Amino acid sequence: MAQKAKRQYLILTLLRRIFAKLKEAGRDLLPIILVITVFQLAVLRQPFPQLLEVLMGALLVIAGLMLFVQGLEMALFPIGEALAIAFARKGSLAWLLIFGFALGFSTTVAEPALIAIAKTAAQVAAQGKIIASDEQTRISYALGLRLTVAVSVGLAISVGIIRILRGWPLHYLIIGGYVIVMFMTMIAPKEIVGIAYDSGGVTTSTVTVPLVTALGVGLASSIRGRNPMVDGFGMIAFASLLPMIFVMGFGMIVFGVKIAW
Repeated sequence: MAQKAKRQYLILTLLRRIFAKLKEAGRDLLPIILVITVFQLAVLRQPFPQLLEVLMGALLVIAGLMLFVQGLEMALFPIGEALAIAFARKGSLAWLLIFGFALGFSTTVAEPALIAIAKTAAQVAAQGKIIASDEQTRISYALGLRLTVAVSVGLAISVGIIRILRGWPLHYLIIGGYVIVMFMTMIAPKEIVGIAYDSGGVTTSTVTVPLVTALGVGLASSIRGRNPMVDGFGMIAFASLLPMIFVMGFGMIVFGVKIAW
């Protein structure tokens, strides 16, 4: 009887935790649901098409968000922080930088949003007769764009690691980076500028952000004299900044330099 009562208690505790997590996920999605509902019913004055499927989809999104957040808390955050602390204790700067680069490159090159942007950019470039319209050229252009962004994110993570180790002020690096972005915007081909700015936004994926954040916080926590709140954050800013510079450079190589003024 004692074993049965204990098992029932554990099941009830698990169900309560799952229900609490579902409530949190639903609360996070509530603003989006309200906006869509108000515009659909009050502005467009139309019923939801396939209402049952919409409701089922909303429930799946809530469940998926709950599982995703729980997975971050259980796996990605602890892994990123543990790896950062282990590399810091190992005292090998080379391996730490290699790990940071590989982390940024691997998570970015497989990012679905970046794949979609690169594919669309290749199609539009072919339609505008900027590149040849054959399939192989479009594939090469899209792949080159993806690899350029992935390399830039890998280097951004490495720069962020060096900044934490050296204690460099974040604002100087960010301001300097955006000065370069503004200058390159004036000389880069206009066909690539918008793509470059969008590439900076899509690089921070759902896997990259928690891993890189945990890496930065863990590294700053393990180094004497570093404040995790001050030094542990900021890598994501580099991961958004460097792709703009690299993609505009990629455009200059592919299309040539065209001064905008």
